[in-house]
Amino acid sequence: MPVLPFSAVSLLPWLYLFACAVVVFLAYRRQSSWLWVPAIIAGYGGIALVVMDVLSGWLANHVSDRLGLVMAALISFLAMVIINFSRGYLQGEPRQRRYLVALLLTLAAVAVVVTTDNLFWLVAAWISTSLSLHQLLVFYPERSSAQVVAHKKFLVSRLADLCLLSATCLLVHAAGSSSIVLILQWVAEHAEGLGGLGWSVHLAALLMCVAVILKSAQLPVHGWLIQVMEAPTPVSALLHAGLVNLGGFLILRFAPLFSAVPSAQTLLVIVGGLTAVLAALVMMTRISIKVRLAWSTCAQMGFMLMELGLGLYEVALVHLLAHSLYKAHAFLASGGTVNQPGRLPEPMRQGPGLQRALLALPVALALIFLLHAVWTSWQPEHALPLVSLMVLAVGLAPWCFRQGAKVQAAIMLILLPAAYLSWHVAASFILEGAPEATGFQTGLAVMAMLFFISLYCVQALILERPGSELAQRLYPWAYAGFYLDEFFTRLTFRIWPPHSFSAAHLPKGM
Repeated sequence: MPVLPFSAVSLLPWLYLFACAVVVFLAYRRQSSWLWVPAIIAGYGGIALVVMDVLSGWLANHVSDRLGLVMAALISFLAMVIINFSRGYLQGEPRQRRYLVALLLTLAAVAVVVTTDNLFWLVAAWISTSLSLHQLLVFYPERSSAQVVAHKKFLVSRLADLCLLSATCLLVHAAGSSSIVLILQWVAEHAEGLGGLGWSVHLAALLMCVAVILKSAQLPVHGWLIQVMEAPTPVSALLHAGLVNLGGFLILRFAPLFSAVPSAQTLLVIVGGLTAVLAALVMMTRISIKVRLAWSTCAQMGFMLMELGLGLYEVALVHLLAHSLYKAHAFLASGGTVNQPGRLPEPMRQGPGLQRALLALPVALALIFLLHAVWTSWQPEHALPLVSLMVLAVGLAPWCFRQGAKVQAAIMLILLPAAYLSWHVAASFILEGAPEATGFQTGLAVMAMLFFISLYCVQALILERPGSELAQRLYPWAYAGFYLDEFFTRLTFRIWPPHSFSAAHLPKGM
């Protein structure tokens, strides 16, 4: 995955920074009616830069950095949507200048993270992203709960920054370069050598894993993501659709490094799997739409880290892109939930009964195997590993044996796997050259499948028999978030308390 010294998307951070400067200038000249113009132009301009890069790569028969280009396209699209939504959402808000400046600085920093080839610049932009996001999270400074949660997030982010900076120093010292391309080339050359990568590179990979876990709001450091609900809705959309995914992007960028360090892969699978299962169970007890979406993000990030730990980089990329687009739409459309009282997700309506729900999983798995056999006879080079088929089966199982709308369910059972397989081919093209899953992942794959099967069975039992002894015993724990955030909050505030607020302002479990 070579990175050329220049491409059109490398101008993306400068575009957002220039728009930010124009906003500051207009605010200084008291031209408040024009404040949104440079931001909107920057939103559409980012799309134009991506299109220019795609066209230039097509005409020259090369693409500089496919992963970076795809991420830049995602960021540009989200920026355009969120900026346009924010204009109406914040109409009449006296602090629009502050919001725009922080938003554009955040977008500029994220653009640097996904486009730079210099590891030190990546770390600087990673830190800048967190600092500028902090200003958005405390957009309403008079709300004490927002201040306290932002303080907790600030502590977690600084720990992640320290881990990433330490990993960067170790990698640069070992490889003798700060270029990401050269570092990955050095890793590829030494991974199979007699001397191996050495303890410092293994430690760097583990530190980078810890940074990603902290950034991705994995249990037990997830509380800040669940409780940052005082910020404007567009900020929630940006956070859950874009910023929380940066950890996944970092692992995709350094895929050759993590594939050569089994301990890092194991850490990702264990932490991601436990987070996915526990967060998915907690989400079932929540009523508030935004809180449910926050727990959903926590669980989805766990699933993504588990995929990355298994070496399923194409699957993880598809997951990252799909989750970003879905979560942006879900948060921006969350205000319409009040017009749909009592609405449940489609597969949860009219439960088929416990026996049918449990039988649905092997039926879905058999259907997936059949479709996959047809697929591999046509595209043998794009065969999916067993754990990926299990993921698809768990997702499709609720559509089996549905009562009513059987035609709709049948269509979904055919179209969803076909769409996923098509996305998988596209992701393989984007990540061309990424290491493939090796035999080491076999044990971890079994662990991951046990996570998926356990979660599906427990959820089916709770939905179909909410009065069962297991459901009654599990509900108080799930409702309390398994008490993990309370322990972490008290520990962090004992180390560095928010002096401006008393303990009474601590947010309760959400």
